[in-house]
Amino acid sequence: MVWDSLLPTVLLVNVMTTRLPHELPWAVPLTAALALPLVWRRRAPRAVFGAVAVAAFVQWWMDIQLLADVALLVALYTVAAHSGRRCTIVAGAIVQAGVVLACLRWAAEGAFPTTFVAATAMVVAAAVLGVNARTKGAYLAALEERAARLEHEQEQQARLAVAEERTRITREMHDIVTHNLSVMVALTDAALYAQHRSPGKATTVMLQISETGRQALTDMRRALGVLRTDEPDAQRHPLPGIAQLRALADQMCVAGLPTRLEIEGGHTHLPATAQLTVYRLVQEALTNTLKHTPPGTHAEVRVSCSTEGVTVDVTDSGPRPPLPAATPSGHGIPGMRERAAAYGGTLRAGPLPGGGWRVHTRLDLAGSGEVSA
Repeated sequence: MVWDSLLPTVLLVNVMTTRLPHELPWAVPLTAALALPLVWRRRAPRAVFGAVAVAAFVQWWMDIQLLADVALLVALYTVAAHSGRRCTIVAGAIVQAGVVLACLRWAAEGAFPTTFVAATAMVVAAAVLGVNARTKGAYLAALEERAARLEHEQEQQARLAVAEERTRITREMHDIVTHNLSVMVALTDAALYAQHRSPGKATTVMLQISETGRQALTDMRRALGVLRTDEPDAQRHPLPGIAQLRALADQMCVAGLPTRLEIEGGHTHLPATAQLTVYRLVQEALTNTLKHTPPGTHAEVRVSCSTEGVTVDVTDSGPRPPLPAATPSGHGIPGMRERAAAYGGTLRAGPLPGGGWRVHTRLDLAGSGEVSA
């Protein structure tokens, strides 16, 4: 607003200081009519241009030459900078018509071509500068919009990453806590039963409970990302994988679930994340069997490894109560399905025709691109 008021002020001061006293009664109001509308040129560029053009025509009709005619060029620039192509062409044509009229009336004898060309050049320059300003403004606006969109997308990606990490931690914590607490409860019951009949066996079971608790704490710290690889607990309890399935089967046997393990094919070439997925699938399946089947149930685990993928098959001989209609996502069998889906697998869990329960899935490592040499 201050800058827009500067040019009208300069033009008014100029006309009052350079005109003869007898010219002021007409020069001052005409200059004001030409210059003052420029104060609002950014708010209403077309209306201001129309007012300035009318004032310029009245000035020409009264045959009074004024420096304030530059207001026409400023108004044309503003229209070109803030309006579309059609308005710019119309405004430029109006100003050019005014140039022709002004040159016909006021050009010196023999100087019409020079005056006309110079005035036309100023009209073209004002229009071109306005168009360039509009183009630059649109380009900057597009850049700002793109930057805002990219920032919004980055925020969305960050929120998705946080949500995925929370889901992963929730799934890990569920598997760790459920399995280890189930084992510890079963071992505690066994220790209580054996404390009078076989104190030595009870002591062994209590030591197993202690070790299971330490394993659970280490796994929980690892899942929460607070366990460093150089800590003694990390070295004592490495990230579980297929090699640790034997210890898991032995743990389930001690807890009261006889478990037979069969591993086919080499697994050293499999990535650690895939091995962890296999371990968690077997762990969750055996934990469910331990929790939901009566004593005397036995389980069998078959893991078949190849360069293309891993097949996991866990069966048990015990009856299983029906699953609830709705199970929270990320826990139990839904959590197992999420783990299998990460490797293109579809998990099937259900009762066997002759009794018992089966959990089966195959992880597609070739499709995920995670097979290592």
